[in-house]
Order: sequence, then C-alpha cells, then structure tokens
Amino acid sequence: MTFQDFAAAHRGPRPLVLPNAWDHASAAALAAAGFAAIGTTSLGVAAAHGLPDGAGATRDQTIALARSLGPLPALITVDIEGGFSDDPEGVAALAAVLTGLGIVGVNLEDGRPDGTLTDPEHHAARIAAVKERCPGLFVNARTDPYWLGTASPLETALARADRYTAAGADGVFVPGATAEDDIRALAEGIAVPLNILYAPGGLSVDRLGALGVARVSTGSLLYRAALTAAVRTAGLIGAGEPVETDQISYAEVTALRVPRG
Repeated sequence: MTFQDFAAAHRGPRPLVLPNAWDHASAAALAAAGFAAIGTTSLGVAAAHGLPDGAGATRDQTIALARSLGPLPALITVDIEGGFSDDPEGVAALAAVLTGLGIVGVNLEDGRPDGTLTDPEHHAARIAAVKERCPGLFVNARTDPYWLGTASPLETALARADRYTAAGADGVFVPGATAEDDIRALAEGIAVPLNILYAPGGLSVDRLGALGVARVSTGSLLYRAALTAAVRTAGLIGAGEPVETDQISYAEVTALRVPRG
C-alpha cells in the first residue's frame, strides 16, 4: 500500500474515518474489522508506557510500534508529536526510518509541551525537510490554535495551514475546531485535505463531510474508551453485577500477533 493509496482515501465520497491505535493488538483488531487506514495516538502510546504525552519522550516506543504495524494489511500513519527533534534534519531522519518500516504517513504537530505554538517558519522547515527526504510520505501538518486556546484561532489556523501547505504538507489537521462555521471556513480556506478530530456528542462524520472535511480522526478517544470499559468491567465484577459477554475472545486476541517473516 502506497502514498497514492492513502492520498486517494482522502478523496472519497465520505470522509476517511481514521481510528487511532496505541499498540499492535489494537491496530490489528481495527484492521481485522475492515479499517483500511489506521493511525496511532501519541497519548495512548505514551500512557501505555507510563510516559508523558507531547513531551518528546516516546521516540523509541513510536518506532517500535511502527515496526510491528508495518506488516498489517492497512495503511498506517504515525503520530510523531513535534518530530522528537528541534532539528528539521533530525525529524526527516525519523521519517526515513518510518518509511522504511512501511509507514505511509505521519502526523507532525506545531503545539509545544509548554502550551505555546512553535514558530510557523520552524515548523514549515520540519515539513519541508521531511518531504525532501521522503517525498512518498503523507505529511499531515497539525496546527493547535484551537487546542491551545490561542486568540483568533480560525485566522491563526488558516495562516499556519497556508505556510505548511507551501512547505509541502499533504494534509492539515486542526484538532479542537468544532463549530460548523469554523470548520467550513477551514475546509474552504485550506488547499489540501482537512482533518478534524471527532468529538463525541458533536458533528457526525456525514455532517463533517458536508462541511468539506476529508479525514476524521478519533485521536485518543479509543484508548480512553478502552480504559473506561476495563475499569467499568472490573467494578461490575467487584460489585457482583453481571458483565456483558460480547467481548473479543481469547483465541481472537491471540491471533492478532505480529506476522512472522
């Protein structure tokens, strides 16, 4: 599966629904359920290893996960936070490693651990370095003015998206944008496919598609839902209450192992 396949998935009649996995089993289960494209969630990867999210602490874990996901029969895109490096060439080197493992896309964000936005020219330089080194890698440039509560988030997101697109970004991700008027303006003002984060209780996938959204990510939602279900199930057992019996079976889980070469 190639960059062209992944790019084409953003041009369907409905938005590409991209579920985000946090380990091999979750990704393999999603692939077995029929999802042709799967992303990773940096929060899920970090939390599963007892590490902070968004702090550049999970480079090795992200590479290890990518190595196990590459053989899956799905298009895999990896969340690399801010690239795990301030050096654009360092980010490009990581992208090259991921490409060699069969990864078709990365998510590269401009939010910083201190709650501020990276200088847009610096982020554009990271994008340009990745595209020069790995032209066949789909770079989804994430910009965080909504996520971080920046003043005038729509104007800031549009300006940054324009700069990142000029640097070679193949898509733009604007998490935290939930108002219809803003999402429509983003879709109309950004020249590449727009990615929006799914919000429980918010707009449906079809409504987002009608507004011009090309890709809908679940972010950390699936990981948080899994933790919620685990704690809730343990609580039911402890309270002597019945537990639903429709879980994935032991045999099905053991079948989700990494294929042997």
